[in-house]
Amino acid sequence: MDSRAILAEMPRLRRYARAMLGDRAAADDLVQDTLERAWSRFSQWRPGSNLRVWLFGIMHNLRVDQLRRPTLATQDLDEDLSEVSARPTQSDRLEVNDLAAALDQLPEEQRAVLLLVALDDMSYAEVAETLGIPLGTVMSRLSRGRESLRRIMNGRPRSANLRVVR
Repeated sequence: MDSRAILAEMPRLRRYARAMLGDRAAADDLVQDTLERAWSRFSQWRPGSNLRVWLFGIMHNLRVDQLRRPTLATQDLDEDLSEVSARPTQSDRLEVNDLAAALDQLPEEQRAVLLLVALDDMSYAEVAETLGIPLGTVMSRLSRGRESLRRIMNGRPRSANLRVVR
C-alpha cells in the first residue's frame, strides 16, 4: 500500500464522516482515527483488495465503537462556521438543513447505508463488505432508509413497523 493511495481516499472519507456526524471537528477526528488505525494495522490489508472498502470498514468499526462508548455532551464554540457546503441562496440552505435534519432522524444503520450508496457512490457489494453485513441487508436498509427519508421530507411521520401478531 502506498501513502498516495490512502491520501487519494481522504476526500471520500471526510465527506462520508461529515455527512454521518454532522459536525466538522468530530468528522475530522474520525478520519484521523481511521487513518491512524489503517497505518497501525497495515499488515492486515490484503494486497489486491479494495483499499477504499478496507478504509471505510475501519471507519465504520470506529464509529460503532464511538456509539457504544458513553460520551459527555459538548457544545461547539464555533457556531458561526458553516457545517454544510451549499450554494449561497437561502432556499438551498434551508433545503440542505432540512435534509440534514431528516438524515439525523434515520436509524444509524439506515443512514450509514444511504450515505455510502448516495454520497460515496459505493456499490451494494462494497457497502456490504464495508459494513460486514449481507448484500440483502444492504438493500433492505437502503429501501427502508429511502422510504423513511421520503416520509420525513414530505412532512409525514415515520411509520412504525408494527406487525399483527395472533
